[in-house]
Amino acid sequence: MATLVKTVLDGSIIEFDKGSFDDWCVYLTRKGESRFAPKDIQYFTELDKLGHKYGHKRLYDDFVKIYELTNSKINKELLTKISDIASTYNADSIVADIWFTVIYAGMVAEENKEFAILKKRVKRLGMHQLLIERESPSFAANFSKGKKWNELDVIMKDKGF
Repeated sequence: MATLVKTVLDGSIIEFDKGSFDDWCVYLTRKGESRFAPKDIQYFTELDKLGHKYGHKRLYDDFVKIYELTNSKINKELLTKISDIASTYNADSIVADIWFTVIYAGMVAEENKEFAILKKRVKRLGMHQLLIERESPSFAANFSKGKKWNELDVIMKDKGF
């Protein structure tokens, strides 16, 4: 049974439901479209577009505000804060709200994965590579795949998280 994370102002719905591995798969249903599980490359691509328009550092700094308050539970106050942050993206506020909420839900999912060691830090690494190091969405989405946790841990600690 799906667990609602948030309904965005345009009617888009972000929720958790059963996926291939566990009950923490993030799903997005845009108004008038079918529900789907966004892939890392998709939200990295969308966030990169916002970065080009509003500044990659600004987007990263806003992401870090969300990251720092994220744990294993959905936080309604943080969901409101995400909408408040997104509202500063003017005409793109709905898009920012959707993708910041999707990545937030992804971090909550990471915090709940049974044998995950790096937890939400994996998402931060991807966002850092995308928005600070200016790597491609594909690079950021695929960098961690197949690497051992301790190798990634060293990289993350070198970057300060």
